Amino acid sequence: MFDFYGTVVDMQAGLTEAITPFLREKGYTANPPERLVTWWRRTHFENSMIDALLHRDHTPYEEIGRQAVGYTLERAGVRHTADEVRHLVTHIERLKPFPDVVEALTRLKQEGYALVVLSNGDPDMLARGVPYSGTEHLFDRVISVAEAGAFKPHVSTYRKAAELTAATAEQVLFVANHAFDCVGAKAFGMRTAFIDRRRRPFGNAKYPPDLVVRDFRELVAALT
Repeated sequence: MFDFYGTVVDMQAGLTEAITPFLREKGYTANPPERLVTWWRRTHFENSMIDALLHRDHTPYEEIGRQAVGYTLERAGVRHTADEVRHLVTHIERLKPFPDVVEALTRLKQEGYALVVLSNGDPDMLARGVPYSGTEHLFDRVISVAEAGAFKPHVSTYRKAAELTAATAEQVLFVANHAFDCVGAKAFGMRTAFIDRRRRPFGNAKYPPDLVVRDFRELVAALT
């Protein structure tokens, strides 16, 4: 079971590519585009965590994305319109996979593994984004956390994913590039694999990953 944004597809590179010409048109040079994308993604993460903790109605991922982009541009002092914000957010649906992903997933599928996505993305965004990435044929199922009404790492998201795939927690290896996602899955009872592309400490000794690999190639080597 795989996280999608940032694990299967390269979110940082894709969004940096999208925002760079926009900032150039605005004449913005105070910070590099990569830094604004980091602000964007960090704000999106914080807002989605707040949304899950409120235990109220689930705010769509796309809406939180618009909030995050609007805040980031305002923080940077970049003039923008609501239409420009919406357009930037649509690029989340047009992200490319990391170079090692397709070959690795193909190998795992050939080995008989059932492959599933569990993503914080909205169902309609995933319905467009997964095919765009070229990985649609490799996954047996794509699950949005909207099914559970909360964002990961809320326990209900992993529970719902296990329920929908008719798997026990122990039968699932959850794979993510984000420590928080591995922590959530491990706390629920799944085994976890941390894709440590950024070479950073995991930072949680209470719910450590069962496997730490540098990329999908190492993941395949460990599982086959």
